[in-house]
Amino acid sequence: MSGAGPGRRALVTGGGAGIGAAIVRRLRADGLAVVFCDRDGAAGHALASETSAAFVQMDGTDAAAAEALFSAHAPFEVLVNNIGADQHAFFTDTTAEDWRFLLSVNLETAFLFTRLALPAMQAARYGRLVNVASEAGRLGSKGGAVYAAAKAGLIGFTRSIARENARYGITANAVAPGPIRTPMVERAVDAVGEKILDDMAALTLMRRIGKPREVAAAVAFLASQDASFITGEVLGVSGGMGCGA
Repeated sequence: MSGAGPGRRALVTGGGAGIGAAIVRRLRADGLAVVFCDRDGAAGHALASETSAAFVQMDGTDAAAAEALFSAHAPFEVLVNNIGADQHAFFTDTTAEDWRFLLSVNLETAFLFTRLALPAMQAARYGRLVNVASEAGRLGSKGGAVYAAAKAGLIGFTRSIARENARYGITANAVAPGPIRTPMVERAVDAVGEKILDDMAALTLMRRIGKPREVAAAVAFLASQDASFITGEVLGVSGGMGCGA
């Protein structure tokens, strides 16, 4: 696969585990210099040792910490906004605090990091922005209305950034994973039992749960030169979930 452009330097948010860790591994394997951030110091340091990526331990919702990261490591040609959190509860069981938390983690973090990354991309007239959304943002989610709302907002944000920044040679796209075997899914299993895996698999045409590396492959493509004429798109990585099952 072609490289990611001048400098070949990427930032992956929420890169310590699951899909984020798979993205870090894939981008490093493709030859990019990678910086990633995560709240989990133990996981982050272990992955940094494994991949020789640079790790910054921080809360992705902390604007001051994000600014410090950019001061130390920017500029980036590639930004992958991957920070996310879910909550399995019917809407009537959620609170205003849940709403604020899930929108902050899933949507406001993308605003924060994108705002910091874009000026250098615009000046360089090159950039790749990839946001990790969800099929829930396109299809809705029973037991995950607030998460779905946040991911739908992320999709709209992605398309708007694409429209505003194409003139600078910057592409902005999203991937929309379906059921992927990640720590987030494992927490759902702990909460409601193993049957949820069968239920998730049944939503896909492929009748299985996806792997983090399959999402990472899609992100790597959208971050590459090979995707230079693709912008404002949402690439489903969901085993056909978006087609119905």
